[in-house]
Amino acid sequence: MKGLILTIGVAAAALSLTFGLNAASASTSANAGTKVGVASSNLGRILVDARGRTLYLFARDRNGKSSCSGSCAVYWPPLIASGKPKAIAGAKQSLLGTTRRADGRLQVTYRHHPLYRYAADSGKGQTTGQGLDLSGGKWWVLSPAGNKIVSASSMGGGY
Repeated sequence: MKGLILTIGVAAAALSLTFGLNAASASTSANAGTKVGVASSNLGRILVDARGRTLYLFARDRNGKSSCSGSCAVYWPPLIASGKPKAIAGAKQSLLGTTRRADGRLQVTYRHHPLYRYAADSGKGQTTGQGLDLSGGKWWVLSPAGNKIVSASSMGGGY
């Protein structure tokens, strides 16, 4: 009987420790904030997420509000805020913000442009969404100043 009680006590302590560590880890990551940085690419210096994936603006977005939802957001996943957005590696903290999406989540903005990734960009530094005209508008990579980058090799146009 003593062995059973000791075993249950050890199991309960281990479970408490595991739960406590997971809660602390979740809390730490939630407080860490979504990170936006700058990296070099074939288009020059551009905005990227914490994993080095290219961030885009959507020309149809107006007044800091996203116009991309439903199937659009499947191909162009919004950069969702986890805590307060943080500027790293050349990005400007003063240009970061958030906007509330139609689904209630907060999306990270940069110079009032809601930020997105492109699902077809599978790794760091890829800019395959640059200049595409999809989901009713053009998609552009952003400079560290928060301006769209329009290169000679893109499809042109603007908003």
